[in-house]
Amino acid sequence: MSACVPTRTTDPTHTDPGHQSHSPPPPRPRRFRIAGADVSASIAVFLIALPLSLGIALATGAPLQAGLVAAAVGGLVVGRLGGSPLQVSGPAAGLTVVTAELIQRYGWRTTCAITVLAGVTQIALGCLRVARTALAVSPAIVHGMLAGIGVTIAVAQLHIVLGGTPQSSVPDNLRALPAQLAEVRPASLTVSALTLALLLLWPRIPGRPGRLLRRIPAALVAVTGATLAASLAGLRLPKVDLPSWSSHALAGLPEGPVLGILAAVLTTTLVCSVQSLLGAVAADKLVAGRPGLPVRVSRSGLDRELLGQGAANIVSGGLGGLPVAGVAVRTSANVHAGAVSRNSTMLHGVLVVIAALLLVPLLELIPLASLAALVMAVGIQMVSLHHIRTVTRHREVAVYAVTTTGVVFLGVLEGVLLGIAVAVGVSLHRLARTRITHDEQEGVHHVHVRGQLTFLAVPRLSRALHLVPQGAPVVVELDGSFMDHAAYESLQDWQNSHTAHGGSVELTGRRAGVRIAGPEALATGHAEPGESATTGCRCRPWTPWRNHQCEGPLFAPESEARTDGDEADPAGSAHGPRRHELARGISAFQRHTAPLVRGELARLAREGQQPSQLFLTCADSRLVTSMITSSGPGDLFVVRNVGNLVPLPGAESGDDSVAAAIEYAVDVLKVRSITVCGHSGCGAMQALLTSDPSGAPTPLKRWLRHGLPSLERMAEDGRARPSLTGRAPADAVEQLCLTNVVQQLEHLRAHDSVVRALGAGELELHGMYFHVGEAQAYLLTGADQGQVFDHVRAADLVV
Repeated sequence: MSACVPTRTTDPTHTDPGHQSHSPPPPRPRRFRIAGADVSASIAVFLIALPLSLGIALATGAPLQAGLVAAAVGGLVVGRLGGSPLQVSGPAAGLTVVTAELIQRYGWRTTCAITVLAGVTQIALGCLRVARTALAVSPAIVHGMLAGIGVTIAVAQLHIVLGGTPQSSVPDNLRALPAQLAEVRPASLTVSALTLALLLLWPRIPGRPGRLLRRIPAALVAVTGATLAASLAGLRLPKVDLPSWSSHALAGLPEGPVLGILAAVLTTTLVCSVQSLLGAVAADKLVAGRPGLPVRVSRSGLDRELLGQGAANIVSGGLGGLPVAGVAVRTSANVHAGAVSRNSTMLHGVLVVIAALLLVPLLELIPLASLAALVMAVGIQMVSLHHIRTVTRHREVAVYAVTTTGVVFLGVLEGVLLGIAVAVGVSLHRLARTRITHDEQEGVHHVHVRGQLTFLAVPRLSRALHLVPQGAPVVVELDGSFMDHAAYESLQDWQNSHTAHGGSVELTGRRAGVRIAGPEALATGHAEPGESATTGCRCRPWTPWRNHQCEGPLFAPESEARTDGDEADPAGSAHGPRRHELARGISAFQRHTAPLVRGELARLAREGQQPSQLFLTCADSRLVTSMITSSGPGDLFVVRNVGNLVPLPGAESGDDSVAAAIEYAVDVLKVRSITVCGHSGCGAMQALLTSDPSGAPTPLKRWLRHGLPSLERMAEDGRARPSLTGRAPADAVEQLCLTNVVQQLEHLRAHDSVVRALGAGELELHGMYFHVGEAQAYLLTGADQGQVFDHVRAADLVV
């Protein structure tokens, strides 16, 4: 076995007289520094966390100090060990119902022990690297769970708002509510109403004073305002009572039935883990959407985050604190306050410790009714209308409703299990639900199959196919993404028999005229590049306008495999290969796409358009905005022109359409962001570089003069030019394309409506560049000098 001996590093550029090599001097230890942005962000998060931690502890029935312990441990332990740098952890409203039930059933010391065991379980799951498995839970179940918890919180805290005491369950609280309303205590109700009013109105203060005041968290303002009002008015109300830390109760050995303890540990682990992991993913989205980051913030490591949350729950439970999980409100505040590293989260934990030790006299002035009103508002916000619209759009209302109802009336674990059962049932129903119809049009029989074609649908498919007379022409339309072997063999046997008796069979897929591959491709699963083994068609979703060719029919003889590239039908019939592309596209939409989007478009027709952003891009035919942004109807307000140009206000352009669209989008539609998107190989930028300025002033030249500032900007000496992450611009055209995006953003800032919205903090501007040949999107980052277009990775889009 060889021994490890120290070796000298030889410097080839320097030797001493004795020709002995010397090691370089040891590097100086790096000084620990905290960025100013992290300091300010930690203060903002601390001011939100302090009242919320006390309020959540009050709602659970735990000692109020337990909320402060959990907040401090969440900041320090998860902030240091967790995998999400900017996620803030602490006592979460989503755990309120679980913890309250445990305290009532097992007592506080056993609840702390259950928190410790849940932390151990989280660490075990993190070591097994199963964190991403939690993301497989249907969003409808997660949103339903949070909504049920929110309803439970709101109903329970309503009793404290009215001056009473909440019961142990939602039904009991609802039954006791009439009696509570008959005995309302005016002092408690007044303080609660003032808290809710400040909480609601503070973020809506208009104008410049409002922008300055909104930097103070609304939760802090609401609780502080209600406390001052109660103190000045001399109201006698129950207030925060923080006993001496020397009498603080720590965790004890769990006492109770083993199965009950195991179920409690499982419930706590489930809620803590799912909420924390989903919060980490949401934090990544918030960071990605924040422009001008001075440093790169690493993406969340979900397994590491689970380990950090487990360690925090062990420490918090051991020290007599509430369960810890990632919390959305504090995380959002942390990101929006400009945090750049995990130091902000840890520093907020330090501030909580200082407050818990030094600010006890001030904290004990807070009325419990004010904290109850704050937590009740948080519970109401957990029932999100946006989530309800989302699950409605995806036809998962049943899953959401069952989960919510189960959590409210049975408990969190029971509600989640019910939601999972309903979600599985809905999925199986969709898989087994296949609609097969048969009709005849002008002598041609049509068999339409909607849904997945499995063995369960073979009897109905066989009945529909045998309605077709022998020798008749037939079109079989398969509108599904899956066909199993039993259905394949049934369809193949029928086709062979039908064609043997002189009939003709045409099988099409989801797009009109798109034939599916032959039996070899389906049977073996082998397909050519660009060809799906399921559809087997060498057709891409965006190629019908290009007279593309689909090679090979499904089960059809080679002589019947006529494609769009075959010879034209001399009669020019409706089924001819040269029929009008527009009519064929419209026909395909009406037959296949319209039934799928009709409900959504009907909703948009009723509600009117409410786009989230104005997307200003080039008229280039290769730039498909809905494709590169994964957006649908109603999401984008799109303006397209040659060169994605934004004329300056008052410019003699002879065309106010762009300015009118900007004004309408900002002032009427209230969009929250405007994106200027350039692209590679832009013909307008090529024309700017190569056109002769002395030529005739054609309409195109008159329009392109709005791009001359971009050309001048690129030619200026000493000005930093925009660049792409990882490589230099390929040529002068690409450099001008990038510069033009930056210049047009400056033009946008000159429009009055944009100036007003930016000043009110209601609008964001974004720059984007799309490389057509690479199918790669880039987002503009950086300050006014040295802008960089950072590529958007595929991993950034994984949820």
